[in-house]
Amino acid sequence: MINRLKNKVIVSCQAMPSEPLYKEECMIAMMQSVVKGGAGGLRVAGLRDVTNAKKLFDIPVIGITKPEVIPKNYKEIVYITPTISDALALVRAGADVVAFDGTQRPRKDSTLNEIIKYIKINNRVAMADISTVEEGLKAKEAGADILSTTLSGYTLESGDRGEGPDFELLEALVEQSGIPVALEGRIWTPEQVVRAFEIGAHCVVIGSAITRPQLITKRFVARQGA
Repeated sequence: MINRLKNKVIVSCQAMPSEPLYKEECMIAMMQSVVKGGAGGLRVAGLRDVTNAKKLFDIPVIGITKPEVIPKNYKEIVYITPTISDALALVRAGADVVAFDGTQRPRKDSTLNEIIKYIKINNRVAMADISTVEEGLKAKEAGADILSTTLSGYTLESGDRGEGPDFELLEALVEQSGIPVALEGRIWTPEQVVRAFEIGAHCVVIGSAITRPQLITKRFVARQGA
C-alpha cells in the first residue's frame, strides 16, 4: 500500500456537516470527479465516506475521523482520529491507511503508541499527521509508517507558517526520518506539487484547492479587494 502511494497526488475529499457538499451524493460525485481527473488516492473523513470510497474505487483510501464542528481551540487539542476506537472504526470501514494526530499533545483516552499499535495489528498503514520535526521523529519512534505535514501551522507548537506549504518541514523530515513523508497543507498550485516531489515527498495530499469551493471563492474575492 505504501508503494501504491509513491509519487501520487492524493485528493482530500471532505466537507463539514454544515456545508452543502456534505450530502452523501455530493461527496460521492466529488470523489468520482477527482478520480476521473487522475487522483492516485483519496483522503476522506468519517465512516460513511470511507465505506463509499472503498466500495467505488480501486485506489488507496486514507481515512480519518474528526468532530462535526472543529473547536475554536483546535490548535491546542487532538481531534483527528483521537482514540483507538476511532482508529478501529476506520479499519472496519475499510480504510487502507488510517491517519491520526501524531503530535505530542495530551490525549484523553489513548496514547499515540496505542493508536499506532492497533492500526498495525489490523494490517493497516499508520499515517501520523504532525506539525514539527520533533513530532515527526517521535511518531516514527512510536511506529508510524508515514509522516504527513498536515498539522504544520495548525498547532501552537508550529506557530504561523504563512500561506504556502511547509517545504522546510518536508525537507527536514525527508532528510532525518528515513520513512515516507507526505506533503499536505496549503497547497494551491501545480508548481508546489512539483517542488514537493523534487524535495523528496513520497506523495502529496491536496484538499482545499480542489474540493473546497467556498475557500477557493474566498481567495478570488479577497484578491478583488486587495
